[in-house]
Amino acid sequence: MRRRLFVRGLAVTGAGLTLPVPLAGAATATATARPTSAAEAWQQVAAPAGREAAHLLAVAAAGPERAWAVGEQGRNGSTIGTPLALSWNGSAWSLTDLSHLAHRGGLRAVAAAPEGPAWAIGTNTAGHDQLLSWDGTTWREADFPGRGEPGTRLTDVASAPGGRFWVSGRHGDRAGLMRGDGTAWRWCRPLPDEAAPTPTGVHVTSGSEVWVHGDIIARWDGAWTVVPRTLGIRASVTGLLPVAHDDIWLTGFAYGVGGPPGKPPGVTLEHWDGTRWSSVTSPFTVGLLSGITADATGRPDRIAGWDFWDQKRAHYLRWDGTAWISERGPETPSTYLPQGIAPIPGTDGGYWSVGTTSFSPFPPAQLRVERFG
Repeated sequence: MRRRLFVRGLAVTGAGLTLPVPLAGAATATATARPTSAAEAWQQVAAPAGREAAHLLAVAAAGPERAWAVGEQGRNGSTIGTPLALSWNGSAWSLTDLSHLAHRGGLRAVAAAPEGPAWAIGTNTAGHDQLLSWDGTTWREADFPGRGEPGTRLTDVASAPGGRFWVSGRHGDRAGLMRGDGTAWRWCRPLPDEAAPTPTGVHVTSGSEVWVHGDIIARWDGAWTVVPRTLGIRASVTGLLPVAHDDIWLTGFAYGVGGPPGKPPGVTLEHWDGTRWSSVTSPFTVGLLSGITADATGRPDRIAGWDFWDQKRAHYLRWDGTAWISERGPETPSTYLPQGIAPIPGTDGGYWSVGTTSFSPFPPAQLRVERFG
């Protein structure tokens, strides 16, 4: 059974999953973090409280003074909550009033363009996906081809140059992509295999290449090119970073075969060299990686993760040109599960990280935001 992170992974659908506490005195598999100055270290940023249990799943920034984060609040086990959104004005995060939205449920993806447009994706209690646009003050539901129809799903959204946006999902019960320019949306030709699984994510490279990922990895350039990959046992892909056609990074987690109740997942970090996928050594191996980002040139830069053996700090990874090395967030009173990471345009390597303080969708889970740079 595939598991989803608190909502997307560490909570079994319909029931909370409480992971075991690390054994006292257990050894860690953590590499030594490089020294950082106070100015460049990860720091917690105050965020308004949501209604318990609350969590943020995604974040996107248009620049240093404008960013958005989305998620869900009021979830309690299998009881669905209501949409949650924050906005950043350059000095503070604030809750966005979403009482006008017609649907209950959560928001799980957001993307922003440097020019200012932003789009988000959510799902209502009937299981129908929603596309929302930022009107300068709040989020408004937008129409799109196939809205509310059986066989239509929206899973993720990414921005591209020129004010274009791409949405991964499914239409006419075929996996594929939808593209929009802020005023109109249309579905591209679906993946050629009618049985292709629905991609869970979409990524646009610095060179404007469009990729989808999840149980399938493929590139769209007017036609589809599928990169073969053998799925692991109970595995989930959380991020994809194509640097070149023979240089692709993949992050995620896998539970493997069997195991006792509450068994934690193992880290998935893989690299494609144009011929095959190979596992890459991570500074920690028990836990998960929840996303990967590139620097301004499109090269690997940061990965967000949760380390089972040290749950009170986010375990970020930084690419030093040769290997991924540890970079830790500040210690928390309880725990921190980072679920979204995004660069901050217009800064010298700044990042936002968002998530939640619990691994099960039950109170008192609350929002957490961290910033680098």
